[in-house]
Amino acid sequence: MTNTDIVRSLSSGLTDALPYLRRHARALTGDQAAGDDYALGALQLVRDDPSQVMSASSIRVGLFRMFFVVWQRGNFGGAGREASGMASQAHAYLRELTPLSRQALLLHAIEEFSLRQIAEIMDKSLVEVEKLIDSARNDMKDAIKGRIMVIEDEAMIAMDLEDIVSAMGHTVVGAAATRDQAVVMAEREKPDLILSDIQLADGSSGIDAVNDIMKAAADIPVIFITAFPERLLTGDRQEPAFVITKPYSQEQVQSAVSQAMFFRSSSAISV
Repeated sequence: MTNTDIVRSLSSGLTDALPYLRRHARALTGDQAAGDDYALGALQLVRDDPSQVMSASSIRVGLFRMFFVVWQRGNFGGAGREASGMASQAHAYLRELTPLSRQALLLHAIEEFSLRQIAEIMDKSLVEVEKLIDSARNDMKDAIKGRIMVIEDEAMIAMDLEDIVSAMGHTVVGAAATRDQAVVMAEREKPDLILSDIQLADGSSGIDAVNDIMKAAADIPVIFITAFPERLLTGDRQEPAFVITKPYSQEQVQSAVSQAMFFRSSSAISV
């Protein structure tokens, strides 16, 4: 393979992986801007030393490994550069909020990395990774419970989501199939968290429904469920902190709900 081929392969791999790195970063921080700071730091590490990515088992694994280095060091927004003052304190607090166990579970459940890949990303043994994920799953059992609303036009999917979150100990306040139903329900029920599809029954948008709801209650965390997560992770506009992919697994929903409620109850610093 020529140098040109290598550069093209790296560029293509990074382009494909970046939306999912940004998803992981905001799931860790609960905030788009903070997550993107860390993702930028990872990209700058790759720019400074591409061999760190090319030597990994895959470009995606290598990129996430660089992100983990940036996350652990706290040198966000640029490889080797640390912020000062309030920004530095905020980012340090974000790292403390999300222990290694929760990071490992998000890599496994949301990003669907294998245990071996997570071990490579986090520079841990397989046994250590397994213990971290088991610990995070146990922590979820004791997580703060809340009132959850579902925006989903397919009845079977709505019922499945309700069953998953109910089994976690949360209260489902209802399921809306259209934008108008969702806005009315949210105003009436005052949910602590919303699970929302993108395309709704009458051709309306779950994104528009959530935007309407946020005008009255901007602090409600939202988890979007979509078959095309990359469309929500372009960096061109304000984006959701939590996105999971259809077809979803039970553990993906549980992990995303747990992380979203974790930040809501922890009063995480927004930077």
